[in-house]
Amino acid sequence: MRIITLKIMTKALENKLGLNKQKALKIAEFIMDAFGYETRIIDNILKPDERQIFYMLEAEGFMTTEREQNRLFDGREWLTHYWELRTNTIFHHANHKPSALPHIFIESSIKKEPQSIYNSITEEMWLMRKIVDHKIISHL
Repeated sequence: MRIITLKIMTKALENKLGLNKQKALKIAEFIMDAFGYETRIIDNILKPDERQIFYMLEAEGFMTTEREQNRLFDGREWLTHYWELRTNTIFHHANHKPSALPHIFIESSIKKEPQSIYNSITEEMWLMRKIVDHKIISHL
């Protein structure tokens, strides 16, 4: 089993999210502090704002969620939620830098004035940048 190190996680975040090294390192430190050398952690150790970061990272393919249902001694069912690192995806992004910006951005920058590039960015992409640039860094 391959181990995700701080260096590997930082590089994967840089490559996949297009972050500079300093921001990627802060996020990687947060992730590695939560997981340590494990690939799976229980959800209830996270604060709500930390959980939001994990949801963002799940959307980017860095982790996934799982849940287990267990029967307690008194007969009740207990549901436990987990976060699991997607190690293959993380190693892939750490070793493969994106080849180029999406075609739409390249085409827009050539044919249109710079201001119109921002109009072509979807609301989801703006939200992702807002989360990455502001919320994550301010909470770490």
